[in-house]
Amino acid sequence: MAHYNYIVIEGNIGAGKTSLATLIAEEYNAKLILEQFEENSFLPKFYKDPDKYAFPLELSFLAERYQQLKSQLITQDLFKDFVIADYFIDKSLIFAHKNLQSDEYSLYSKLFNIINPTLPKPDLLVYLYVNIDRLKTNIKHRGRSYEQDIQSEYLEKIQAGYFEYIKFYPETRILIIDTNTIDFVNNSEDYNTLKEIIFKDYAKGIHRISL
Repeated sequence: MAHYNYIVIEGNIGAGKTSLATLIAEEYNAKLILEQFEENSFLPKFYKDPDKYAFPLELSFLAERYQQLKSQLITQDLFKDFVIADYFIDKSLIFAHKNLQSDEYSLYSKLFNIINPTLPKPDLLVYLYVNIDRLKTNIKHRGRSYEQDIQSEYLEKIQAGYFEYIKFYPETRILIIDTNTIDFVNNSEDYNTLKEIIFKDYAKGIHRISL
């Protein structure tokens, strides 16, 4: 298996990012960084009134993500073998591009481009592709009240945003893995198959894999 110092698991809302990152961290003695989205007071408000709360939501997420990643990535943990996170800072730009008005996004992107170069970049970015119907099922099952009214159109918009961004992100190795036919949380064989794929040695660029 290839060794990576910093792995990011990404995906749409409900794709299983946190579950997979946690499983890998536990098995491989990795330092785990999880997004603290539940502490963001703007998130429930945004789902009720996106036009009003999109800008403060995206700004607060950017600040929180930057602060967390700066403190966690710069401080080396000698007792852990590598770092794995369930998000990467660039998702801030992806969501902002889809949620903000053009003038708001222009200001936001300027702020993002000031802070982004100061953070380490992942050696491997794993994007879990899940279709919209299964995303909605996953969202329903995990039971967060403020997520239950998320519309398919919004999930499609975010999915498209990720693909648009990844297409022009040549700085690292990227795996796009179609996980629609597996259940890596409840099926150990599926999890073993998925982790074997993740820990192969990949050249820089985009690699698409269906399971």
